[in-house]
Amino acid sequence: MPSLILGSRSLAAWPGRTLVIGVTGSDPATAIASEELPKPTAKHLDQVLPALEVSAKVGATTTLPAVPGVKADKVVLVGLGTTDEGGTDALRRAAGAAVRAAGKGSVAIALPHADATELAAIAEGAVSGDYTFTAHKSAPATAEDREVTVYSSLDRKDSPKDVLATAETVARNVAWARDLVNTAPNLLFPQSFTEQVQQVAKASSGKLTVKVLDDKALLEGGFGGIVGVGQGSSRPPRIVTLSYAPRSKKVPHIALVGKGITFDTGGVCIKPSAGMLTMKSDMAGAAAVAATVVAAAELGLPVAVTGYLCLAENMPGSNAQRPGDVVTMRNGTTVEIIDTDAEGRMVLADGMALAAESGPDQILDVATLTGACVVALGPKIFGVMGNDDELRTAITEASDRADEPSWPLPLPVDLRSGLDSAVADLAHKGDRWGGALTAGLFLQEFAKDAAGEPIPWAHLDIAGPSFNEGSPWGHVPKGGTGVAVGTMLEHIASLG
Repeated sequence: MPSLILGSRSLAAWPGRTLVIGVTGSDPATAIASEELPKPTAKHLDQVLPALEVSAKVGATTTLPAVPGVKADKVVLVGLGTTDEGGTDALRRAAGAAVRAAGKGSVAIALPHADATELAAIAEGAVSGDYTFTAHKSAPATAEDREVTVYSSLDRKDSPKDVLATAETVARNVAWARDLVNTAPNLLFPQSFTEQVQQVAKASSGKLTVKVLDDKALLEGGFGGIVGVGQGSSRPPRIVTLSYAPRSKKVPHIALVGKGITFDTGGVCIKPSAGMLTMKSDMAGAAAVAATVVAAAELGLPVAVTGYLCLAENMPGSNAQRPGDVVTMRNGTTVEIIDTDAEGRMVLADGMALAAESGPDQILDVATLTGACVVALGPKIFGVMGNDDELRTAITEASDRADEPSWPLPLPVDLRSGLDSAVADLAHKGDRWGGALTAGLFLQEFAKDAAGEPIPWAHLDIAGPSFNEGSPWGHVPKGGTGVAVGTMLEHIASLG
């Protein structure tokens, strides 16, 4: 991962490989930077932009070698869109696309910004766009410890160095979440995931505590949901509790629960082969939760954060769960299994029941839960449901600030009857209509305290944007995206 440094030399004197400048408007497009361009550079760009028909579309890049007035070997022009397309989202995407287009070597970014929030978006986007995953290559690319210099027009009172340091912390943990998602499922399974969390927590500068419930403890503790899901695999389940608490005890406490299905075959209700290739990413919720807790600790946010990573492998082994089985959850609720490929809500429900026992002020669960949510919202938007309108709104507003698009979805009471069971307290799945919503209705039953009173809870269904099967775009790489880390950090910070 590159290091971020604040630019100190003039753009003309910067001696590195690639200088990034923005482009805005149309007919013709205009070059724009965070500080005044050298006169020879501005004159040259005024001449070549119309001739090359340079696009100002957000994230579009054009590379120019040997530009007069600057020492950089080349200049990458990146589109910032029109005035209506501006803001942090355009800056984040543009910075990511420009760094990727720059290739190897040092990069300096001189994109215009009005405040610390826009500077943070540029910095996070730049690091995000530099992300690659090569761990499984026979000759992994050696990590290039390159510098990304960010030029800022902000005064010292805006603490641009601190902004870059925070951005680097956030980006590093998003990259870890992506690494977890991209790791092959024969190498990332419940126990190895657990070990990774333990190693990262130990090496972190944050004050973190890790506790692990192994398969024996889960069985003895009455976690029938996650035990049932994991019983078809030779690699047993785990629940990892990763906690951060600031020094002050008088702070809000938020619980984050992540779905961590390290591989999902669908169990005995097996998936079609075409739908199985990306199922190593079915643990993206747990990855996002782990990365969020570590980042919150390293940033020293004034909120207590506890993450519950619900880790299991859903396999069709000889002891696998069957449709029609009845299991008893951590909170005593009995559940009839309808479809073993709807396993995520079962591990989450046990995690939420455990989280509720600690008396948090809020519970968020994060999961690649339903294909129905992807059908409804597409591959780049995640759904938000909850039992508390204010919390649901707060999450969608946090996602806007993090440039991670989301959309609120309802939990219609008239769909609740679809979860009635003749043989248990609950059926774990309704019919095909409103599948994302009935999954939320099921989880809602577990967002309660010991007296049965609701705990403010929101459900983030990230099935669409958690894994990019297409080409990289903007600051988003191919493969694991790390979505929801930014949203949760924004929300947590707002509580302090």
